[in-house]
Amino acid sequence: MESGRTGPAAVRVDGWGWRYEGRDGWAARGVDLRIEPGERVLLLGASGAGKSTLLAGLAGVLGGDDDGEAEGSLTVAGRPPASARGTAGLLLQDPDAQVILARVGDDVAFACENLGVPREELWRRVRRALIDVGLDVPLDRSTSRLSGGQKQRLALAGLLAMQPGLLLLDEPTANLDPDGVLEVRDAVRSALDATGATLVVVEHRVAVWRDLVTRVVVLGADGGVLADGEPDRVLADTAGELRRAGVWLPGTPVPRSPAVADGAPLLTARSLEFGRGPAVTRRRKRVRPPVGAPVGRPVDADVREGSALALTGANGAGKSTLALTIGGLLPPLGGALVAEPALAAGASADPSAWRSRELLTRVGSVFQNPEHQFIAPTVREELAAGPRALRLPDGEVERRVDELLDRLALTELADANPFALSGGQKRRLSVGTALATRPRLLVLDEPTFGQDARTWDGLVRTIAELRGDGHAIVAATHDAEFIEAVGAARLTLDAAEVRA
Repeated sequence: MESGRTGPAAVRVDGWGWRYEGRDGWAARGVDLRIEPGERVLLLGASGAGKSTLLAGLAGVLGGDDDGEAEGSLTVAGRPPASARGTAGLLLQDPDAQVILARVGDDVAFACENLGVPREELWRRVRRALIDVGLDVPLDRSTSRLSGGQKQRLALAGLLAMQPGLLLLDEPTANLDPDGVLEVRDAVRSALDATGATLVVVEHRVAVWRDLVTRVVVLGADGGVLADGEPDRVLADTAGELRRAGVWLPGTPVPRSPAVADGAPLLTARSLEFGRGPAVTRRRKRVRPPVGAPVGRPVDADVREGSALALTGANGAGKSTLALTIGGLLPPLGGALVAEPALAAGASADPSAWRSRELLTRVGSVFQNPEHQFIAPTVREELAAGPRALRLPDGEVERRVDELLDRLALTELADANPFALSGGQKRRLSVGTALATRPRLLVLDEPTFGQDARTWDGLVRTIAELRGDGHAIVAATHDAEFIEAVGAARLTLDAAEVRA
């Protein structure tokens, strides 16, 4: 066996549960599971059912008593996960959380170096892994210059290079373009065929992984295992349990928004050039000139009341950067971005010149990474922050917050810390913080990732209703069903035109 490679790992889960510090409810509870070496398991369940928590437990990254409370037991290859060093590799939902080093090659090599893989073998693995995941960039490329989808591929490359006996993937295709989804799936398939490793993958969309996995396990929203077995048998859902639980099943219908007549112009882009800039926060706005050359070709676009525009294109084409520019959080590098009177409402016609309070009722931005915009200790206070900044009466703030908690299925989590939520719950909260101030223009970056069928439907219907009420929607997204559901026009950015 090559240095740094472990054999396929068995998984044992006996009555296991985990409750995060400060939470009354259990994130996962009563889970009993046996996974044999080399099995390929698709782990499903409603948003918040504990899928990510279980993967974190198997990877040995859940903290001690200060971070939460555990019950039952977990073993990986016959050992507690925390002591099974190098046996399990975990891909997190948030790719930024796994970027460690400044250069692509060094980042992919990091785990192998820690496992003592010989240098010659290490760099062979690094190059092979980057090819397998379709990340075609120089080894010395700065990791800070990668898009969210490219960072996801980077993180996966690091896992594949270490060749673990247990591969734990938490929504590995959530932020990838359609071609990238297939490349990543095929890279995982190749790694499994070569190593025989055990796989547990969490994904809400079943179709991508159905032909790769040998088993489907569904966690119940109230704990335990709802279903477990061969994929075709489980996904047949003869009793309708999975559909009621919000599991995405093949043939799940997509709601369609009724046609909406566009109203007054809100924002006009003419020969708009945009480039990457520093991080920004939603309520403590911080804007400096972007760095480097423009991303992609100049853009012409019109955003009107009641319109919906989807920014599409391959990873790295500049969708997130364009969204930040349209949202007034990055100034253009060239061309013109003009806020029309219906949106400016007496403020400057340059959105990048607006102060935070001026943005609140004009433009609401939702970042690709939800955690980048959280500022409060509880979900309720997070939703209330924007309305309070507008100095709305306490009764109106409370009414808006309660309505959003209900609409976004977050009522039971009102007192939870936003950072302790599941990925899908964090995404719904981040959308809610933008909706709370009722902006004329809503700019969303991957608004539907991490959602089960029910929460996706609720989120999409809420956004479609906003469009029907005359709000404008701009969304950077790979979700074709979302684009169809809200009736959005497409503006496709060409990755081939990206200028480094």
